[in-house]
Amino acid sequence: MAPLATLLQRRLAAAPLGSLRSQLLRWLLVPLVLLVAINSISAYNNGIDAADQAYDRSLLASTRALAERVSIRDGKVVADVPYVALDSFETDTLGRIYYKVTGINGETVSGFGDLPPVPANVPRSEAYPALVRFYKADYNGEPVRIAALLQPVFDDSMRGIALIQVGETMEARKGLSRKILFDTLLRQGAMLLAVAALVWFAVRLVLAPLMRLKSEVERRDVHDLSDVDPALVHREVRPLVAAMNTTMSRMQKLIAGQRRFIADASHQLRTPLTVLKTQAELALRENDVQAMRSIVASIAATTDSTVHLANRLLTLARIEHGSEAAALAPVSLPDIARQVGLELALPAVQKKIDLSLEAAGEVVVDGQALMLHEMVSNLVDNAIRYTPAGGHVILRVRATPSGALLQVEDSGEGIAEGEREKVFRPFYRSSASLAANQGGTGLGLAIVRDIATLHGAGITLSEGADGRGLKVSIGFPPARQLDSAAPSLR
Repeated sequence: MAPLATLLQRRLAAAPLGSLRSQLLRWLLVPLVLLVAINSISAYNNGIDAADQAYDRSLLASTRALAERVSIRDGKVVADVPYVALDSFETDTLGRIYYKVTGINGETVSGFGDLPPVPANVPRSEAYPALVRFYKADYNGEPVRIAALLQPVFDDSMRGIALIQVGETMEARKGLSRKILFDTLLRQGAMLLAVAALVWFAVRLVLAPLMRLKSEVERRDVHDLSDVDPALVHREVRPLVAAMNTTMSRMQKLIAGQRRFIADASHQLRTPLTVLKTQAELALRENDVQAMRSIVASIAATTDSTVHLANRLLTLARIEHGSEAAALAPVSLPDIARQVGLELALPAVQKKIDLSLEAAGEVVVDGQALMLHEMVSNLVDNAIRYTPAGGHVILRVRATPSGALLQVEDSGEGIAEGEREKVFRPFYRSSASLAANQGGTGLGLAIVRDIATLHGAGITLSEGADGRGLKVSIGFPPARQLDSAAPSLR
């Protein structure tokens, strides 16, 4: 049974769902039709058995009536069968009846001498207190049912057993069988139609709440993502409605985030684009080559800032709306820190900043290499931008009992404690960063926070060494057990 149930479940899972109403009707009506068919066959067989028993009892009664007229007279077995009795035996309204009386020595006493004899393997009937056997045979090209009764006969001179046989053609039985079959099919068909109507009505009634839910959802405005009332449907369907409500809540947050992002992005891009347009117009009106070169240099600087802002916006959008589905893999955190340090070594050298890496041993985290590279790059880039010339920036990577720890510490102005939570908002810039660099985007730490959240890491801001600068600490959860060394990004 278990393999059959498993096979049925697989077939159902692979089959197209289609209509719920039609599936319910099929699963209810098809077994019901089979059960009705089985019940009809059983009722028909029971009816035939009851009819056969009734006809056999009547046939036995006729045989007994004939046996009572059998006696011994003058040393011979005789059957005193009047003409009226013979006529009633030989004809019937629904068929014909034949009889035969056989004497003690096997001689035919009366009736149809060629009536088929009793087969040797026919047992005695246990249903009646008489020595009677019932069997079927063919007589004159017709099937007949014959009762053979052994009747003791005796007088003062002799005694023995006479055999009385009475056969009946099957027309009456067949007619009754057809009637039983017709009545059975009529009753079962009427019951099947009634049950089918009730099942159809019950399925329609049960599915009515789902139809009301469908109508309510269809009537909603395209912008209406409010929760659906779970009380509209049955208790078994309420988890589905709860899941729908959760999905719509996520969609609301996603749409709200997209709208906020678009509004912020358009606001942030409007200013540099306006500046570019103004600078271009000034360059077109300027006749002095030296002045034009100065304006073009300003255009180039503004373009660099705009490109930097656009790249940050695209990174933030990719993290918020696309990176959650990417699979995590073992990544070497010191390799990423080392690569970022090499990439940003030139800006650090140009500002005479001491950029160093402190990493001992292999530290592996489960993550996305590109996202982690972007996170570390943002942290180091921010540290270099807001650290004055002659300062230092330190990258630290080490393993702790609770997981990997990444730190970026600088000797800049730092961030006031009251602003450390605000700086993770997109486009928010602290007062110290505004004073140190007017051209920032305010997206660096927002990107870092989102990437850390994506990797299940926690991020904290604190003061650097000697109470100066800023130290960003990111703690990663323990990595899974690895079969081989983590891939290097070098």
